[in-house]
Amino acid sequence: MQSVTVELEAASTMELVNALSIIATELAQREAPESAAACLELTETLVAASDMQESALAGFIGRVDATKEQARWGYPSTQAWLRSRLGMRDNRVKERLTLARQRHRLPEVCAQLASGHLSHGYALTVADSVSRLDDTDCVEAEATLLGFVDQGFSAGKVAAFGRRIRDLIADRDDTEDAPDEDSRRGYDKSWLTTTRSLDGGRYVKGWLNPEDAAIWDGTLAPLAKPAGPDDHRDLPERTAAALSSVLSGGHKASRVTVICDLDTLTGGNAPARLTDGTPIPAAQARRIALSAGVSPLLLGRGNTPLYLGYRERFASAAQRQVLETLYPSCAVRGCEVPGTLCEVDHVHGWALGNSPTDIDQLALACGWHNRFKHTNPDQIQITKDRDGRYVYRLLPPADARRSATGAGPPGSIGPPDNPALDWAA
Repeated sequence: MQSVTVELEAASTMELVNALSIIATELAQREAPESAAACLELTETLVAASDMQESALAGFIGRVDATKEQARWGYPSTQAWLRSRLGMRDNRVKERLTLARQRHRLPEVCAQLASGHLSHGYALTVADSVSRLDDTDCVEAEATLLGFVDQGFSAGKVAAFGRRIRDLIADRDDTEDAPDEDSRRGYDKSWLTTTRSLDGGRYVKGWLNPEDAAIWDGTLAPLAKPAGPDDHRDLPERTAAALSSVLSGGHKASRVTVICDLDTLTGGNAPARLTDGTPIPAAQARRIALSAGVSPLLLGRGNTPLYLGYRERFASAAQRQVLETLYPSCAVRGCEVPGTLCEVDHVHGWALGNSPTDIDQLALACGWHNRFKHTNPDQIQITKDRDGRYVYRLLPPADARRSATGAGPPGSIGPPDNPALDWAA
């Protein structure tokens, strides 16, 4: 049994969390008291304490989400981090992300949650209710919904009041029945609009007529099915992955020709370019060349073409079929992207003339982790399982490994016998 001594006011946040972890471990190993009355009282006290911990957790998750810190650790999104690393179900991920992203707009809710005067369930209900309101309406809605809480209404009733508030706002702004620009386009012709975001992504919106919708369903529906019982992605995420796979040429990368010097592909710093003249940094050119399906046009002295690779020189259809049999999902442990939507990865990297495209040197990795692996090779541990399949395990960034302290092997957080928290298992 470990002892815990903490001076609350002087302790750092890390020291408090570590002390709480030790206490929780000891509490979880104890049998429940024989007295049912005592268990009832203990349950109420423990739930109230857990709700206050959720307040701190929302702050932690919110900071990670806002800074995209999870990407540095090998997770493409905050949702993926919470699901894969912490083993949360989709509903729990959605709830915690909603509260984390809305907390800066709900000062009174956060203050009451942190002080123990508001349950986590009520806080989630209010956060979800205001998530689609603007900042001005959010202020009034927060006060109104907390008033209903004070009157003793259940969380379900408060949620219903939240939906009613949104309906009233839509009626006030005359946005409920007025046809918008999209509706005025009609429904005979398909249309699609895209808007680039500040971070380089795109918002996509559109309409498909019945004929095009049938093509959509016939093409994407089979690819958007769950990969298995461990595939916890929701349908929108699976559909986006299926669409990306189709747009990239059906399990192969897009037809991209990168014009570069031989030295660039073998580690030089000379920039490459696309056929339209767009400059490509050397490191990015090498990442593009990793994609099965790229055509690197290698130039010798005087810009003389030396070699034009073709898609067929990469993994063959037969090899792809074998790999999809071996890898039901991305080789990165915890990643749920189905193997049918992954890219063929040269396990030990790709270098011209020094990386055979042999079946025992290949694995499947989703596009995000394929790029991450070759950009951050020191954060991927490669092993083989009993069946001979490659397993990629994510490691913390180098600075986190250097600063890691406490029990367990270097670079680990938490008890070493907990596989969900063991970085190098």
